[in-house]
Amino acid sequence: MNRSTRRWARSVALLAAVSVLASCGLPRTGPNKNEIFAGSVQREGDAFIVAVNDRVTRATAVVPALGFSEAFLNAGQIGSDIINPGDTLGLTIWENVDDGLLAADATNATILEEVQVDGSGFIFVPYAGRIRAAGNTPEAIRRIITNRLADQTPDPQVQVRRLAGDGSTVRLLGAVGGQGVYPIERPTRTLAAMLAQAGGVTISPEIAQVKVQRGHRTDTIWFSDLFDNPHLDIALRNGDTILVEEDSRAFTALGATGTQAQVAFETQTLSALEAIAQVGGLVPSAADPTGVFVFRNEPAEIANQVLGRTDLIGAQRLVYVLDLTRPNGMFMARDFVIRDADTLYVTEAPFTQWNKTISAVTGTLTSATTVSAASTTLGGG
Repeated sequence: MNRSTRRWARSVALLAAVSVLASCGLPRTGPNKNEIFAGSVQREGDAFIVAVNDRVTRATAVVPALGFSEAFLNAGQIGSDIINPGDTLGLTIWENVDDGLLAADATNATILEEVQVDGSGFIFVPYAGRIRAAGNTPEAIRRIITNRLADQTPDPQVQVRRLAGDGSTVRLLGAVGGQGVYPIERPTRTLAAMLAQAGGVTISPEIAQVKVQRGHRTDTIWFSDLFDNPHLDIALRNGDTILVEEDSRAFTALGATGTQAQVAFETQTLSALEAIAQVGGLVPSAADPTGVFVFRNEPAEIANQVLGRTDLIGAQRLVYVLDLTRPNGMFMARDFVIRDADTLYVTEAPFTQWNKTISAVTGTLTSATTVSAASTTLGGG
């Protein structure tokens, strides 16, 4: 066999090997663009393939709407001096005689350090009897005690102090400096003040959410909004539960990206460009910048708006396509909003798959040549 014939035979063998390997399928990160497009509605699939443009970015720019209801916002601050069941009072009573009803010998003052308001809202004071404390202020209680003692001791002087108690409390849970039950006192009658009392939040303020549960209602706000909007600093109520937790939204990154994993949001709003950067960008040696896809189950109202239709009912499978090589492709990726549970997928460049095929073929042929040479050597020996 002459040299030209051998070259021709090798070329045929190489092409045959490439064809065999291509048909068998080489390892790759996921489907290519043609395979994704094959699943479109236009090709009898069940997903709508949509190229991202300015209209699409506006229609899909939906972020979680967090905020307090009018019931929370319009609730006035409770009076810090109103007594509640469970509160503790401090009483001091002075009598204008040497031998008084309550005072011990050699003193005309009686000090009751801690008087607990019972579950029914009453306290008991010797010689004054059972007194309704809940719903009253310390000044009102002072007048009641004074009037009841006035008939038994001349010109009694009474001082009533509201001590820290558990009559009006809130519970703080989650990512705060100190979890626990805190009394609502004069400095801590609002949400921000109570969070400060508990040591503040212990996670990034950008992704911290504050939930307030009052009765059967729970409202949520972003922690950062609490300081940007003073009207969100709501008044607290007895029994409120405050939970501070990290934003639970996440997206999944697959394909030719720096990281293939489920990735938590690091900001309140996240664009496709930021999401790509968050996972380490595109793999320079493998990624196809014309094949950046976002897979999403889109609500019918948004899907109809994106597709210019009115007949779609229920959630629809939409695949958004971003081509970063277009003149405005980077702007589109910057403006397109990633949402919770999205899948960000970047296809491999065609050259990458071809390179894998050639590498596999040349490696196979090298191995075959080595085996053949070894066989010849052994046979000749």
